[in-house]
Amino acid sequence: MKQKLLISIILFLTVNAAFAQVFTNKEVGQRNQSKKDSLKTAEYPYTLPIWGAKATNAGYSLPYSAGLSVQYFWQESDLIIENLQVGFNGGELYNLDNVVRFDKVKATASAVTVRPDVWVFPFLNMYAILGRSQASTEVGFGVYVPDETNNFNPIINASTIVEFQASTFGLGLTPTIGVGGGFLALDLNMSWTDVPQLRQPARTFVFGPRFGKNFRLKNPESSIAVWVGGFRVDLNSETNGSIAINEILPVDEFQVKVDNGIEKVGEAQVKVDTWWEGLSPADQRNPVNIAKHNAANNAITTASQILVAADAALNDGESATVQYAMDKRPADMWNFIVGSQYQLNKHLMFRLEGGFLGSRTQLMGGVQYRFGL
Repeated sequence: MKQKLLISIILFLTVNAAFAQVFTNKEVGQRNQSKKDSLKTAEYPYTLPIWGAKATNAGYSLPYSAGLSVQYFWQESDLIIENLQVGFNGGELYNLDNVVRFDKVKATASAVTVRPDVWVFPFLNMYAILGRSQASTEVGFGVYVPDETNNFNPIINASTIVEFQASTFGLGLTPTIGVGGGFLALDLNMSWTDVPQLRQPARTFVFGPRFGKNFRLKNPESSIAVWVGGFRVDLNSETNGSIAINEILPVDEFQVKVDNGIEKVGEAQVKVDTWWEGLSPADQRNPVNIAKHNAANNAITTASQILVAADAALNDGESATVQYAMDKRPADMWNFIVGSQYQLNKHLMFRLEGGFLGSRTQLMGGVQYRFGL
């Protein structure tokens, strides 16, 4: 039960700031000779980027130095939970790794972000992220205790979906270079997401290398860019917080599961004791049997402690709370991405990008407006 709420804390995917595929491009080739010549003689009219005039005079075509983009981002990802600890009403936390098993932890989120950016240098873009996200975590788990053969069986099975909203702030930078329309961009950003159920904002680090090609259209300011790349997510592994029990399950339903669990733990203890007492003295001295006996008793003790603590907390009814701490990580750090951008002119562009492979799927669409600064 408690686990569901912990998982809701795993917001890991709420926001991704996607770099709009504009870049400083080195004009090459005979067909672009006139453009190279005009760049070398033109006066650069803006303050940013630093060294913008030198880059232009060297034959580089620069995008407008500032921009504002709005993006919609959706993502679904599998997560792994480890070192799970749970307590009630501010009491002792119990480590449940040996009795709780997750069969499903799937996080889904959609977010709208606003990203102002500026080219500090001709090959370095810096930006801020402001976002609002709607997220949910679907969790399936069981509490397992051993039987007389030391096989672990579930005494409680449950599943839930926890939904929440969050706000995000982040910062990022993108080193990038383009030659003849081909480009390489290395997008890096770090964001902090404030979730009501978390004691501290969740921190996420994203690295997204992309390699692609820009194709000019008949209008010299219009183009279509396509790219492939990777998407890597790292998040702060430690998560802790508190949530009301009635946000996980109705109190009455929670009580029924706890009562059934306590009864089954008692039955499991009887089976383990019967198995142990039925062994001969020689078998009881066998290190393998000793290890099985100790592991079974430890698991039963832990399950009993957490169920008794939950039962006591439920006496407070709707005001009962669950405290939790855990380590979390994506099931896969990397996935593959493909994308495309249509540039109407140097001011306005539209982008679409998808990610897949591995246990994470994502989709992003956005519009960007650029201007000189």
